[in-house]
Amino acid sequence: MNVVLIGYRGTGKSTVGNIVAARLGRMLLSTDAEIVKLAGQTILQIVEKNGWEYFRDLEAKVCQELAGRTGLVVDTGGGAILRPRNVEVLKETGRLFWLTASLSTITERIGEDSQRPSLTGAKSFLDEIQDVLRERTPKYLAAADYVIETDGKTVTQVADEIQARL
Repeated sequence: MNVVLIGYRGTGKSTVGNIVAARLGRMLLSTDAEIVKLAGQTILQIVEKNGWEYFRDLEAKVCQELAGRTGLVVDTGGGAILRPRNVEVLKETGRLFWLTASLSTITERIGEDSQRPSLTGAKSFLDEIQDVLRERTPKYLAAADYVIETDGKTVTQVADEIQARL
């Protein structure tokens, strides 16, 4: 069985994933890192050259490949849940943990990240996060086997909660 972390950027998926993987003696794989490896380009380059739909196609391919393996901790990109098939394949071999955080926590954690392309176009940083969260929250909730709030908790506390639910 895989441990699959879902949620928006800045909710702690990568950091918590490292702790959980180390504790369980598992490999941590990031869907975004696997996409970058597959494409031989950064996410920004992929999206600028080919668009978001192409990126989502690569993401689906990576989700399918990772779901075919077991004993992993998988840190998904924030938009992996946008395609229902990704959720289906990840659930076949994994438990999905939705890491949540408030808007203020997310903005504080990610700052003005220039390494990621805009998801909505010309909106302000804060407006983009609000709009994307509004769109994705029902999808995260529908996909999640467990919901874990990360606000006001250390990464160790969040990792403890994940382990307790396993």
